[in-house]
Amino acid sequence: MTMLAASVLFAFATCAGISTASAADSGNGNGKLMTIIVNDPSNPYWQTEGQVAAKEARKLGYKANVVAHHGDTNTERNEVDTAITNHSAAIILDPANAKGSIGSVKKAVQAHIPVFLVNAEIDQKGLAKAQLVSNNAQGAALGAQQWVKAVGTHAKYVELKGAPSDNNAATRSNGYRTVLSQYPGLKEVASQVANWDRTQGHDKMQGMLQSHPNITGLISGNDEMALGAIAALKQAGKLSQVTVGGFDGSPAAIDAIKKGEMAYTVLQPVAVFSKKAVDEANHYIKTGSTGVDHEKQLFDCILITKKNIGNYVAPFTLKSMQ
Repeated sequence: MTMLAASVLFAFATCAGISTASAADSGNGNGKLMTIIVNDPSNPYWQTEGQVAAKEARKLGYKANVVAHHGDTNTERNEVDTAITNHSAAIILDPANAKGSIGSVKKAVQAHIPVFLVNAEIDQKGLAKAQLVSNNAQGAALGAQQWVKAVGTHAKYVELKGAPSDNNAATRSNGYRTVLSQYPGLKEVASQVANWDRTQGHDKMQGMLQSHPNITGLISGNDEMALGAIAALKQAGKLSQVTVGGFDGSPAAIDAIKKGEMAYTVLQPVAVFSKKAVDEANHYIKTGSTGVDHEKQLFDCILITKKNIGNYVAPFTLKSMQ
């Protein structure tokens, strides 16, 4: 099977809720089930999240079932119900909503199934055994500082924001503002919510361009929205006039940096903390402890520009992470 075919098969299996891994000979998970619930596998970030977690679960001897809620709390609730019915040993969950996912986590905990959150948080401590997330404030500061270097200290710019239900969106936007507000010559003339989505990023960028045709900068809450905006800027013949900054470290963003279409991206170490979440779940299943003192665990982000892009060796992975 080719790598492309394998990728397509995984994406289909994820969307359909089909098991993507079986018990391995190595490890001692004894064939127990680990349910992995991601957001939207059509986004390479979340696809990597599911792939890495499933691979690590299989390595440790578990069966792994990867499903997607697509940001919908009702779908998420149904998937948690299924995980309970299937007697999952643990649930790895990228929550759909900071507040709306609390009920699903409570339900799993009441069924004596430990929950390990990845990428996004919920607004209640003490339910999940661990919350493993990128250090979004640190990453936003890194990105904003690089954006200023690229665009200069005098510019009219716009911002694309992620889903309001995800605390990461506000954390990144606030992090950008903390840095950019230090430069009086930088004027934000518009901002739009594009919900982490490439198509929405394109459409919202088109609208902002109509109202503000002379902008020289765009700062985005993630790569997918930035890539959609780049497409809109190309169509308008304005890409060469606008500095674009992203966030995630996706393969498509890396290609855009190589082409000179994007100034930088901020890599989230999703491949690191997805693996670690499974390791902590395995430790908890065996010992009753995660082996880590704190529920919330932050993982620093890494700035990627043309200078260090050669260290990018796999989706969301640098040589230093291997």
